[in-house]
Amino acid sequence: MYDIRWIRENAAAFDGGLTRRGLEPLSSSLLALDDVRRSAIAKAQGVQERRNALSKEIGKAMGAKDVALAEKLKAEVAALKEEQPALEAEEKAAKEALDEKLAAIPNIPFDDVPDGADEHDNVVLHMHGVKPDERGLLKGVNDPKQHFELGEALGQMDFEKAAKLSGSRFVVLEKQIARLSRAIGQFMLDTHTEEHGYTEVNPPLLVRDDAMFGTAQLPKFAGDQFRAVAFEMPEHLKDHGRAAELWESLAESWASEEGKLEQATFNSVMQALYDDKISAEERHQITTFFEKQRRDLAVARHGQARAEQWGEAFGGGHWLIPTAEVPLTNLARESILSEEELPLRFSALTPCFRAEAGSAGRDTRGMLRQHQFEKVELVSITAPEKSREEHERMLACAENVLKKLDLHYRVMTLCTGDMGFASQKTWDIEVWLPGQKTYREISSCSVCGDFQARRMNARYKTRDGKGPFFVHTLNGSGTAVGRALIAVMENYQNADGSITVPEVLVPYMRGVTKIEKAA
Repeated sequence: MYDIRWIRENAAAFDGGLTRRGLEPLSSSLLALDDVRRSAIAKAQGVQERRNALSKEIGKAMGAKDVALAEKLKAEVAALKEEQPALEAEEKAAKEALDEKLAAIPNIPFDDVPDGADEHDNVVLHMHGVKPDERGLLKGVNDPKQHFELGEALGQMDFEKAAKLSGSRFVVLEKQIARLSRAIGQFMLDTHTEEHGYTEVNPPLLVRDDAMFGTAQLPKFAGDQFRAVAFEMPEHLKDHGRAAELWESLAESWASEEGKLEQATFNSVMQALYDDKISAEERHQITTFFEKQRRDLAVARHGQARAEQWGEAFGGGHWLIPTAEVPLTNLARESILSEEELPLRFSALTPCFRAEAGSAGRDTRGMLRQHQFEKVELVSITAPEKSREEHERMLACAENVLKKLDLHYRVMTLCTGDMGFASQKTWDIEVWLPGQKTYREISSCSVCGDFQARRMNARYKTRDGKGPFFVHTLNGSGTAVGRALIAVMENYQNADGSITVPEVLVPYMRGVTKIEKAA
């Protein structure tokens, strides 16, 4: 999110940053919208100033016992008062139009971010270790298998069962592989909290629109998310006079083109939304349409104020988190911190949920790209002058867990065409997967400047009381548990199909040193 004043004062730098992102310059159109907003403000202020002046003149006229003049002035004040709501509405509409445009613009990359179009233009920052076959691992393994081949052969990784339960891009882990996954997550979280100084957090997995907006998943990436919808009427609403009737209407409120209620229930409609045959874009369009229908019905029956209550009660606006970045970063939202509190460092091991829009046909086998996965998240809230240093520290923390697992990896500096929407600079850690014979992303560490802080209104005051100023935010994976599991399985596989447990994980596995097929 941008300060329009900064864009006005730095139009060339702003447009240059967008050009590096592969976008057209936008400063002229944004400033034109801001001119409309400023004009509306000026008109409203002019009317208010005129009303204030007339009030003084009325006082003088009354003092002079000039009743006719006083009445004339009062009539003018009344006319100006009638103009005020329209002017305020004009100002509000202009501000909303500007804010909508600003919210859809990505962050400006740092000068040292390499220019490029996509992942092929990313640059190697450094590498760690050597491939497993060059250091004694994979002995006797002539053709390394991929993780899903290993897991299925061991009888401990089942995609067919998962498909029966949930559809594609899910997995059921069992026995020692399930335990290995749990061990990896716990090991990573312990490392970050006990060695790296992060505070462990167990956050909500359901968040409101504002939280998703704050970290910039909304509005642009709504189609990539899973939305949670409450199906049952909350107990505390059942005593309200028309609650049951309203709920039944909502359950049948899938309107036809003619606006008549169809008989399909809301439950079946929402179930259909998450059928694999419906694209993420279609799902978002349908969900958005339903939300409008629900709100319109609530407003019609109960008025705007009561509709807000219903909207909250029916669970509208809750999303399954795509990453713990969302709740952890938003812990600082709408607050003014003291500089002494900074930096804040949070870590969480949570399930994550992503629709994987735009990934059709990619990584359809195995666990690499799932709708549900676990990840250890790292989030830092810092003073502006400390954020670049914190970025390097965060990368080192993420690397450390891979070093402890003795995995070969490389660190990539993402180019302008591949970095995330909210990022000013991103480093990806890519781990070597011998089964795939390639490097795959296992962690992504980004510094976002004040981009998210402005959306969250997260600020701080300096030690000498100056401010408040916007904080800087950073986020990173420390790391993705599922992908770490894949890396361990493929790098530590043996010729007989068993998997050696990395030494650092043996205590978490209660002494188990090798995963084998049950007799």
